[in-house]
Amino acid sequence: MVLQRAECVLCLGEPVAYVPILKGRAGEFLALGHASAEVQSQIRPVMEVVPDCDVRDLLETFCDRAMEDVPNGMVLTVDCGALPAAQVFKGDAGGPMVRVGESLGWRQVAMCPVFRGTDSDETLAEVRAVMAWHQQGGCLRISSARDVQERRPDDERIREMLRTLRAAPEEIDLIIDAGPVHSRDRRKALAVEVLETLHYMARWPWRRGCVAAGAFPVNLTNFPRGQATPVVREDALLWKQVRDQWCGDIPDFGDFGVTHPRMPPQAHGTPHPNMRYTTAADWQVFVYPKTRRGNDDFFTLSRDLVSSPYWPPTGAGMSWGDARLQECAKRQRPKAGGGMEWRAWATSHHLAVVTSRLTALGCP
Repeated sequence: MVLQRAECVLCLGEPVAYVPILKGRAGEFLALGHASAEVQSQIRPVMEVVPDCDVRDLLETFCDRAMEDVPNGMVLTVDCGALPAAQVFKGDAGGPMVRVGESLGWRQVAMCPVFRGTDSDETLAEVRAVMAWHQQGGCLRISSARDVQERRPDDERIREMLRTLRAAPEEIDLIIDAGPVHSRDRRKALAVEVLETLHYMARWPWRRGCVAAGAFPVNLTNFPRGQATPVVREDALLWKQVRDQWCGDIPDFGDFGVTHPRMPPQAHGTPHPNMRYTTAADWQVFVYPKTRRGNDDFFTLSRDLVSSPYWPPTGAGMSWGDARLQECAKRQRPKAGGGMEWRAWATSHHLAVVTSRLTALGCP
């Protein structure tokens, strides 16, 4: 098979790593905990702490899940940017970043903290403390998204942040976050902005660079029931467009897994049986109506998925999530799971697809 330039090219030099930016909830942690050794070796996961009024101690719950599911030896990049910067400890630095950093340290989970150009001196002081404790460097996240009013930090601001962190750029990962991309026209416009940001930031010798975007819809409300609906992986196409037009080192690929890039609203009710199933070019989104007791309609969904053209040649061997889907298709499970399990299985499959494609083809 001859691979056309429009599809992908093999990367020269260092292999492209995968930087999944995941919501730090039970399903995503479960998928991470069941990632194969091959997947683990190729990913640098970023976990976003998701605000949730229904969780009594959000940060401790996050850290408990990390202790349970983050594979040994893996560095977890943690983003607390969606949380208010209110102090939770007494003293000079006591916000959420410090608490997560200390808690993960006690649990022996290595952490790399995320910071932004808009962060206050107090927040950067917390990042500095966490970097000192964990010795895993930091991660600068810059937004090129059109739905976020955030200025790109200029040279003076970058120097100021590095002084505050007492760090060299070689200790810092860079993530350029393009945000949501849901159309071809939006992708073309974002590619121009990402390339401009890459060009500007390339004057600094960052440890690693990544371009990330997200193409999954906000929710499944308007999807037809009882069938698979394709959603183009515009985030992967954006990365390939940037790569093909960029003359420097190829940035790592980042996306938001099988979720929308922005923080979700507080969930209410139970979802219809669904599966966000990643393929080479798109997601095939299965949403089925609830007609049976419990979530038994998911058994039907799984059977239809396993017998569809989207089921991979490797079948259940593709990922831990695929094995669970096959069990559901064969009615080998007493229960079909719920929203948390479905998200975990979808994320598990997604991680396996993206890493295998990056390894074999150099593109996601």
